[in-house]
Formats: sequence, structure tokens, C-alpha cells
Amino acid sequence: MAAPGRRGAELLRTVLGVWPPGPDAAREWVTRLPLLLGSQQRCVSCVSGPAFSGPRLASASRPNGQSSALDCFLGLSQPDSSLNFRVPAVSMHRDEQDLLLVHRPDMPENPRVLRAVLLGAPNAGKSTLSNQLLGRKVFPVSQKVHTTRSQALGVITEKETQVILLDTPGLISPAKQKRHHLELSLLEDPWKSMESADLVVVLVDVSDKWTRNQLSPQVLQCLTQFSQVPSILVMNKVDCLKQKSVLLELTAALTEGVVNGKKLKMRQAVRSQPGNHCSSPAAKGPNTLSVGDPQRIGWPHFQEIFMLSALSQEDVKTLKQYLLAQARPGPWEFHSGVLTSQTPEEICANMIREKLLEYLPQEVPYNVQQKTVMWEEGPDGKLMIEQKLLVPKESHMRILIGPKGHLISQVAQEVGRDLMNIFLCEVQLRLSVKLLK
Repeated sequence: MAAPGRRGAELLRTVLGVWPPGPDAAREWVTRLPLLLGSQQRCVSCVSGPAFSGPRLASASRPNGQSSALDCFLGLSQPDSSLNFRVPAVSMHRDEQDLLLVHRPDMPENPRVLRAVLLGAPNAGKSTLSNQLLGRKVFPVSQKVHTTRSQALGVITEKETQVILLDTPGLISPAKQKRHHLELSLLEDPWKSMESADLVVVLVDVSDKWTRNQLSPQVLQCLTQFSQVPSILVMNKVDCLKQKSVLLELTAALTEGVVNGKKLKMRQAVRSQPGNHCSSPAAKGPNTLSVGDPQRIGWPHFQEIFMLSALSQEDVKTLKQYLLAQARPGPWEFHSGVLTSQTPEEICANMIREKLLEYLPQEVPYNVQQKTVMWEEGPDGKLMIEQKLLVPKESHMRILIGPKGHLISQVAQEVGRDLMNIFLCEVQLRLSVKLLK
């Protein structure tokens, strides 16, 4: 390892290479250098500490005691040639995460890149699939709709290829956004993502017999407006189907019988037999048909079809290899140590909201406001987090706390375990519930 003086000089050159030059900027970051250097060393030590001796975290810890990608490019350790094959962790420190996000990508000689947008109706499994593709859970997942509230970015880096995943909120209509007072990001972010997409991955939950027979009007509208962007269809949750023959009918309907410019050869695939499955109630509504073609329920321009379960590593591996193969020559956007663009605090808040959606009934979790009151690293390298959950009603407060405080305690423990696997350090999370004044 380099001597301390040389290490500091390398770090100084790195920081000054990231931020615009100038006396004020330089003075600010030279002042913060000792803090950055010290916190990074503590982060490395906590990763290799006793918190990772158990079997649950053993697979997530760094093999052979290797340092993180951030350590390497800050000059705190020697680069490792197998770096691109590891799933990087997310730093617990916002400064380090911000520094990594803006750092010059460590591209190979012949870099390749692909920007893939995941599109689909709410609760189709986009975040679950994104987490599996990334190899680490960084996006919230729950059975309730609108778990993802805004666009989230994930990065897969293998060898010379980088795939940027844009996990968008489920596409909804303007009327639904207005009626339920949902964030505007739920309406706008998927459309913004499409503007820079190289590939669209359309997810359909085939286990939902009410919606699986046709693409949603919003998805069709998006595909029509950006018809120049290549697209593929992913039929998710196929493991939940009792009759696999249903997949033939769904494939024909969702693709209009055409894939990659060729007609599908299926007997009686388009016309379903009575009693096989329930027809979608959405098909009976006046707003279900796409603009410009009143008969359209599918998209005849998909290049490929994948039938999988997002929970199956083997299934997802096939899709991942396809995405890597679709990458085209071009510069990387991120350093290989970047896993997500989210800040550590955003990840924590999302994981807490995931558990609230999972355990709280009906509208209660959607009315909870979150406020982080403490985020600091203890002397032993443990990340200490304290967050207040603010609720509008006393009844909600009692529900959230649970009998003898069991529910809020369970949420804190489960979120803490998730965060340990994301930050690769020991985490202590404290949650308190307050009445919103």
C-alpha cells in the first residue's frame, strides 16, 4: 500500500479532478480530506469485523478481505483485476457515495453500454427484477402498489460492459394520480426515462388474471410514442400459473401474434376457450384502448420474449446475459463501483417504507411521514440511524407500534438486516412513532 503522504496526494488529485477548480472549492475539500480519509478507513474495518461472521452475511462480505471500489480509486488499496465481477456495496456515507457517482468511470479499452428502462403496470415486479439483476437488494419491494415513488437507477458492470437499469414507477393515468393525490413523479418519471433509453423492458404479471390479457393503455401509449426504441416483453411470475397453456394465449395477445417481425405459429392461441381464465374487467372500460388504434391490446414490435419468475436466479441470469449482449460500443456513465444512484438515506427510507407497506393495513402506510434525526458512524464502525415516523391519527399510531411495541420493533430489525447487506457494515436502527401536529 502507498505511503500516507503519497496516499493523501493521490486523494487530493482525485478530488480536485472531480470538482471544478478554484481556490474556494479546493480550500473546502482540502479541509475535508482528513475526514474523508478517516471515515473511509473506518468503513473498511467495519466491513471485515465480527458482524459478518455469520452465514447470513458471509456471502455478501468482501472475499479475501479485498477493499471496495471506492478504496481503490481513492488510493487506499491496490486495484484488483476481478473488480468487475463483484457486486459492489453502497457506502454508508453520503459524501463517499456522491464522490463515487461523479468520479471518472474506470473504463476498459473497448467499453460497451446499455440504458434499459423497466416499464409496466404497478406491482408487476419491476423492483424485484431490478434487485435480482443487480445482485443486491437496493430497491424497495412490497405487495402493495406504488412502492416505487420515483425513478431509481441501478448499474450492472461486468467485464467491459455496463448496463444502466432505470426502475420506473408503475405507469398510471393522470386521472388516478389526481384522484388518489399521488406524487407527480409517478406520472412523469417513466416518460422522462424513455427519452434516453436504448431498450425497453416491458413487464407483465401473468399471475394477475384481471390485467394479464392486455398491456395497459399507459404502457401502449409509451411504446407508441417511443416506437423507435427497441423493446422486449418479460412475462413475470410464470411460476404462479397452474396451467402453462395460458402462456400461449397471453403471448399471442400481448404481441398481437408477432415477435421480431415474424408471425407466431400457435393453434387457437389468440381465441381463448371459455372457462380457461377470467377476462380482464379493464377490457370492458372505455379508456383501455390505445390512442390511434381502438383494437390494440398488445404490441407487435417486441424483439424477444422472456418467461420467468423474478425470484428465480437462473431465470434472471438468462435475461441478464441478454441485456449484456445488447450493449453497444460507447463510454460508461459510471465507475464500476457504483451500484445505485440513490443516497444512503434514500435507501434507508425506502426500506422502511417497504416494511410499512408490508405490515400495515390499507391506507395507513401511505400516510406515514419519515424524518431522519440521526445518521452517524459510531467509534466501533457501526452505523447508527434514528428515524421518526409521523402519523396523522392516534389510531394509526397504535397500529404502527403494535401490541407491546412488537410491530415497530420487528420493522426496525428487518430493515436493519437489509441495510447491513447493502452497506456491508453493522447497522443499528431505532424507530419512534409520533403524532403529526
